[in-house]
Amino acid sequence: MSIFKNLPPAPVAEKKPVTDIRHGITRTDDYAWLRADNWQAMFKDPSILDPDIRAHLEAENAYMKAAMADTEALQKTLFAEMKGRIKEDDSSVPMKDGRFAYGTFYVTGGEQPRYFREARDGGERTVLLDGDKEAEGKAYFRLAGIDHSTDHNRGIWGYDDKGSEYYTLRVRDLATGDDLDDVIESTGGGGAWAPDGKSFFYTVLDDNHRPSKIFHHIIGEPQSSDRLVYEEEDPGFFMGVGGSMLDDFIYIDIHDHETSEYLLLPTSDLLGKPQIVSPRETGLEYSLSEGGDVFYILTNADGAKDFKIMQTPVDKPGRDHWVDVVPHTAGRLIISHGAYARHLVWLEREAGLPQIKIRDRTTGDEHAIAFAEEAFSLGLQGAAEYDTDVIRFSYSSMTTPGQLYDYNMVTRERTLLKTQEVPSGHNPDDYVTRRVMAPSFDGVPVPVTLLYRKDTPLDGSAPCLLYGYGAYGIAIPASFNTNCLSLADRGFVYAIAHIRGGKDKGFQWYEDGKMEKKTNTFKDFIAAADYLNQEKFTSYANIVAEGGSAGGMLMGAIANMAPEKFKGVIAAVPFVDVLNTMLDDTLPLTPPEWPEWGNPIEDKTAYERMAAYSPYDNVSEKPYPAILALGGLTDPRVTYWEPAKWVARLREKTTGSEPILMKTNMDAGHGGASGRFQRLEEIAFEYAFAIKVAGKM
Repeated sequence: MSIFKNLPPAPVAEKKPVTDIRHGITRTDDYAWLRADNWQAMFKDPSILDPDIRAHLEAENAYMKAAMADTEALQKTLFAEMKGRIKEDDSSVPMKDGRFAYGTFYVTGGEQPRYFREARDGGERTVLLDGDKEAEGKAYFRLAGIDHSTDHNRGIWGYDDKGSEYYTLRVRDLATGDDLDDVIESTGGGGAWAPDGKSFFYTVLDDNHRPSKIFHHIIGEPQSSDRLVYEEEDPGFFMGVGGSMLDDFIYIDIHDHETSEYLLLPTSDLLGKPQIVSPRETGLEYSLSEGGDVFYILTNADGAKDFKIMQTPVDKPGRDHWVDVVPHTAGRLIISHGAYARHLVWLEREAGLPQIKIRDRTTGDEHAIAFAEEAFSLGLQGAAEYDTDVIRFSYSSMTTPGQLYDYNMVTRERTLLKTQEVPSGHNPDDYVTRRVMAPSFDGVPVPVTLLYRKDTPLDGSAPCLLYGYGAYGIAIPASFNTNCLSLADRGFVYAIAHIRGGKDKGFQWYEDGKMEKKTNTFKDFIAAADYLNQEKFTSYANIVAEGGSAGGMLMGAIANMAPEKFKGVIAAVPFVDVLNTMLDDTLPLTPPEWPEWGNPIEDKTAYERMAAYSPYDNVSEKPYPAILALGGLTDPRVTYWEPAKWVARLREKTTGSEPILMKTNMDAGHGGASGRFQRLEEIAFEYAFAIKVAGKM
C-alpha cells in the first residue's frame, strides 16, 4: 500500500499523437507537443515558453508539492543538517602563480564564491570578484570563474543568469576592480589569454548550443569585430580553447566521445593559422601537455586501450614523431597527466582504485603516492607553475573528510594544507566504508561502494539509496560526501554501483557499457540491487534507486526492467526519451552523442537497439514504484520535455498505486539551483522523498 495518502488528482497530459516513420518502422508519440518548437529562443528568454506547456509544468509542480507536503519539516531538518556540515566561511588554500597566489572563499550566509589573490607568500587578500554581489536580484546565477592574464593585470570572468549555459564574458581590471566595456555574449564560459594580456581567445555557442567557432578578441574592440580563428563544421564535435602553461601555444581541443584533434597556434604569431597536431582519426584519442622542448601526449594510439604517455618534439608534433614514455599496461587506465620542468605526473586507476605516479624526467625513476584505505578518491590538482617540484593533490574516502596536500616530488614529503571541516561534527569511527563485488548476470563482478553507520543492522531491514551513472566513461569516485551522512544517520545504507559504462575498472569497462552493449549498464545496476538484497545489506522493499542525466536513463530502464526490485526511483534531469532525442539532430548534444549511443537516423540497427531500451518508449502496463523526476526548464543537455513526457506516459500506463511525481525548476538548467545552499535545498528534497518512500519519516 502506498505511503502517499490523500493526494489530489494527478495532472493528465493531453494526448496529441504525432506519427514518425523511420526505416519502415512507425512510432506514435502522444506527448510530443510538450517539446517547445522555439526552444532555442526560450533557453535565452524563458518567458516566451508556450502557455499550454507552462501550465502543464506548473500543474505538475503543484501536484508534486501536495504529495510532498508532509515532508516540508523533514526537508528543513535535512537542509539544516547538510548546511551544518559545511563551513560557511570556508576558504581554499591559495595556489601560487608568479608574484601572487590565487584562491576562493565564502562568507557566512553567502551563496556564491569570492575570488581573491594575495602576495605569493601571504599577506592581505584582495577580492577580485564577489559572486554574491554579481548575483544580486537574479533568480539564477552561475559563475564560470575568473582567469587572470599572464601579467596579472586583467581577468576574464563569465556568468550564466538563465541556466541555459550561454555564458557572458566580461574583462576586469584587477588593480581597480572595474569592468572594462568589453562584453562577449553566447560563449562557452571562459577564455585563453594571449601572453601580452591585450587579447584573448574564446568559444562561441551557436543557436543549437554547440561550440562551433573560436574567436580572437582585442581588448577595447566590439565583439562584432573579433577575428574568426577556427570554425568547426562537424556538429558532432565539442570544441574548447586554452593556453599552455609556458604561454607558448594556444590549444584548440576538438573531440567527441571517441576521437580527438588538437590545433596549435604559436603565441609568437597570434594572427597565424592554427596547425593540426594529428588529424582526427575515428577512435584515436589524445591530449597534450607541454614539457619545454617536448609535448607529452596521453593517447590510446597503437591499441593502447587503457592509454599510454608518449612524447614528441615541440617543433615536430605530428604522430610520426611520437615515441613511448609510459607504455600501455592493460587494466591500468591513465586518466590525466601533467608536465613540469623536472617531472612528469599522471593519475591512473587500477583495480578500481586511483593512484598518482611521478616520473623524474632525467633519470626515468618512477614512484607512486601510496594510500591504505579500502576505497578512496584522489584528485590531482598539479601546479600553476612549470618550474616547480611541488604539486597539489586531494584525498578523501566515504568516511574520511577531504584532505589537501602539497607534495614535493624530489623529497617525497607530503604537507597537509587543509582538512575539510565539518562544523557540526563528524567521527569517522562511527561509519563503515566497504567495497564489495556484486556478480552481474554474466558473472562479471561489479564493484559497489557502501557507507553506513556501524550500528546499522545488516539483516535486510535497512533502507538503501543505491546510486548509479554508467556512461561516457565517467567513474564515480568513493569520495567524502557530507550530504549522504543524513541518510546514513537515519539507518540508510548508501551505495554506489560502479557499473559498466564508466571507466571504474578501465577502458574496457566503458566499452562494455555503450552502443550495442548498453544494456549491460542496466543489468549491472539490477545485479547490485540483487546482491545487496541477498547479502542482507537491505532488501528489495527498502531500495530507492537514484541517478541523474545519463544516470536518469538508467533509472528509467531499471524501472521498466525490474520495478519490483525498487521501492522508489529518483531520476534527476533524466535522459529518458533516448530515441526521439537521438533522432533530432537540431538538439545541442545529439550529433556529439552518436558515438556513445549510435546514430538511429542513418543506422536501422541503432534505431532498433535504442527502441528496445529507451525508457520512454518502453513504458508499459505494470505496477511502477514511486518515481520522482526532476527537470530544469532551460536545461540544454537534457531538455525539460524528456522528464515531462516520461512522467505523462508513466502515469498513463502504471497499474500500481504509487505516485509518479515531477518537479521542474522553472529558474534553472541541468545543474539545478546555482547557489551553494540553494543546491542543498534540492538535495534535501530528494532525500526527503527517499526517506518517505522507505517509510522512515
